[in-house]
Amino acid sequence: MVGGTGLYINAFCEGLDAIPSVDPLIRQQVQQQYEQEGITWLQEQVKEQDPDFFTVGEILNPQRLMRALEVKLSTGHSILSFRKREKKQRPFQVVKIGLNPSKKLLHEHIHQRVDRMMASGLLEEVKRLEPFKNLNALRTVGYSELFDHLQGKLSLDEAVDAIKINTRHYAKRQLTWFRKDPSIQWIEPGDWEALEKIAQAREY
Repeated sequence: MVGGTGLYINAFCEGLDAIPSVDPLIRQQVQQQYEQEGITWLQEQVKEQDPDFFTVGEILNPQRLMRALEVKLSTGHSILSFRKREKKQRPFQVVKIGLNPSKKLLHEHIHQRVDRMMASGLLEEVKRLEPFKNLNALRTVGYSELFDHLQGKLSLDEAVDAIKINTRHYAKRQLTWFRKDPSIQWIEPGDWEALEKIAQAREY
C-alpha cells in the first residue's frame, strides 16, 4: 500500500476504535454554528463540554473539534472514553517504509505537483464544485484557496502560491506525525539497496 494519511494507515494496520453514531441534527447544528462563529467559538465549546479532549486534542483542527463536540452532545461522554487503542490482529505482516527526501527536493516536488494540477484543470474543477464549497470534503488544501480566488479574496497567482505554502505546511505535519512511529524504516528516495535490505531482513 502506498500513501495515505496517518489515520488511514493506522486503521489499515491496527484497526480503529468504534465511535458511536451521533444525532444528525446535532451534527448539522454544530457545523452551522462553526460556520457562523468560527474556530474560537468551537474551541470554547469543546473546552466547556469536553475539557479532557481539549487538553490533549488537536485544538486547531476544526474537524476534530466538531467531532469531539458532537459526540459529547449526542452521548454525554467524552470522545476519549471510546478510544480503547486495542490493536486488531491482522492476517498479514506489516512493514512500514518512509521516504525521507531533503526539504529542498520535497518543496520542489510539491511546487511541480501544484503546477501540474493547475495545468490539468484544477481551477475548472473547483468552479464546478463552488456550489458545494461548504462541504467538509472540500475544505482542503487546493480547493479552499481557489474558492477564495473565485470569491475575489485572492488573485489566481496568490491562490496558487497559497496552495504551495499550505501543502508544504501539510507535508511538514505529516512528517511530524509519521516520525513518532518507531516502526517506520526511513530511506532516501531511490535508495533501492536500502529497500532490498529491508525486504531481505523480513521472514515470510
